[in-house]
Order: sequence, then C-alpha cells, then structure tokens
Amino acid sequence: MKRQPLRVGFDLDGVLLYNPARIVRPIIVFLKKYLLKRDLDKFYYPKNRLEKIFWFILHKSSLWPSPGIKELVKLVKQKKINAYVVSARYELLEKDFTRWINIIDPNKDFSGYFYNNKNDQPYLFKEKMIKKLKLDIYVEDNWDIVYYLKLKMKNEKLKIFWIYNILDQYIKHQYKFSSLKEVVKKL
Repeated sequence: MKRQPLRVGFDLDGVLLYNPARIVRPIIVFLKKYLLKRDLDKFYYPKNRLEKIFWFILHKSSLWPSPGIKELVKLVKQKKINAYVVSARYELLEKDFTRWINIIDPNKDFSGYFYNNKNDQPYLFKEKMIKKLKLDIYVEDNWDIVYYLKLKMKNEKLKIFWIYNILDQYIKHQYKFSSLKEVVKKL
C-alpha cells in the first residue's frame, strides 16, 4: 500500500519567510503581561487607519523566503508532502500575503493558501484551519500559538513543529527546530 503524503501546514512570517523581528517576541510578551497588564490570550487587531498603516509596515519585517524553501518545494514536487500555508495575517494584509505566495510558490505546487480574512484571533484561526485541512504537522514560530495548540489539540494526532528564536531556546518542546531548513530535514 502506497503511503499518503504528509499533510503539513506552514505559518508564513517567521517560518516560510525570514523575519528577524520575531526575536523580540519574548520581550513583547513580558511588556504585555507585566507593564501593560494585558491578556496574553488576545492578539492585537489594528482598528484605525494609523494603526493599520503601522501594522502593514510592521509586517514588512519579513524580508525574504527562509533558507530551506527550495528544499521544501522539492518535497512537494516529489509528492512526499502536501504543503499548505496557514497564516494568521489579518485581511488588511491580503495583497502582501498574495505577493509573498507568488514569490515562494510561483508554480503553485502547494496544496492551498489560507490567511485570516475574517480577522479571528490568530490561534483560533489556526486551530480551525488545522482541523479543516486535517493536518499531520503544523509548523509555527510563535511560542504562544504553539503552546495553545499543544494544550488544545493534545488528543489529536497533530505534531506541532516549533521554530524557536534565540531568546526562546530554553523552552522545552518535543518538536523544536532552529530553522525551516531543519524542519525540512525532519520531514
């Protein structure tokens, strides 16, 4: 019996796209929790025009496709995996999302591309899409989302691969990788 390709979902910013700004995530969590006294379960959504412009500029910190993207596309072409992009980017970033998809997958080898066009909380959107797509593996760089999915979906067969940053390297997680290149080697 022929083995079915693994169904693997990938976050965009910080996973498929190199984003050096993600290193500040632990600092933002600290500020949010201890100085701003904000709920860590809530991700910020920009409301007015100025905030939306700032949000757009902030996402320009994704600079180029991550090293390992070519090897990932080879796995797709060899039919070893079915790859899906599952990004929590809000609908205001639709054009930039589409632009990046055309850069990382110009031949449309991936099985699907999904972004958060209803502006749901990112972890809820990703949980919904993981279930809908029946993913075997989901690759994420945001520890808060990894932690949520790990708790919420612990009875599922899903493996959550985490691409950590240098400030988060002390956190223990079964499927922990330093880069997309390392994830692709494991796949």
